[in-house]
Amino acid sequence: MKLRISTRQLSTISLMAALGAVVRVGVNWVAFTTPFFPYGIIVKIGLCETLAFICGFSFGPLQGFITGALTIVVSDVLTWAGPWTPIIASIIGLLGVCGGFLRRVRENPGVVFFGVTAVGLTLVSETLQNLYTTWFYLVSGMPLIVALITAFSGGIISMVTAILNNAVLFMTVAPRIIRIIREW
Repeated sequence: MKLRISTRQLSTISLMAALGAVVRVGVNWVAFTTPFFPYGIIVKIGLCETLAFICGFSFGPLQGFITGALTIVVSDVLTWAGPWTPIIASIIGLLGVCGGFLRRVRENPGVVFFGVTAVGLTLVSETLQNLYTTWFYLVSGMPLIVALITAFSGGIISMVTAILNNAVLFMTVAPRIIRIIREW
């Protein structure tokens, strides 16, 4: 099986990944320097998930995965990369894969579809990220139940922020960019 990505797709994927990485790096810098809000709230504001979903929806599951994963890898290299980078990159890439499969379900979705999709995919993404955090607590010697409660209770505020951010961006930005890509 040969995968052929057109020049237009490749340039769009590159642009989306670069835009997502730049926004993520900027938001991380703001999060580090803002003493008023917890880091977990500010860092959830961004475009990574939306842009991965858009590329997946517009071009296919693999292209969506590449966009999401590349966004995380590039932004982590510019801020701080660690053992979490491949895991988070895979989780955000998964949102791009879901975008590719959801296009097969609904070719021309409305705003409500995008909103419901944003909430559902963000819940999956944040749950997977909290399970990864649970693993760190388990390695440090915490019992499983305590690790789960600690990870998920600490992640509630960032989960709510991510859901609100993604719902707004999926319902406002995603339909417009998808329309532009289709016209192009």
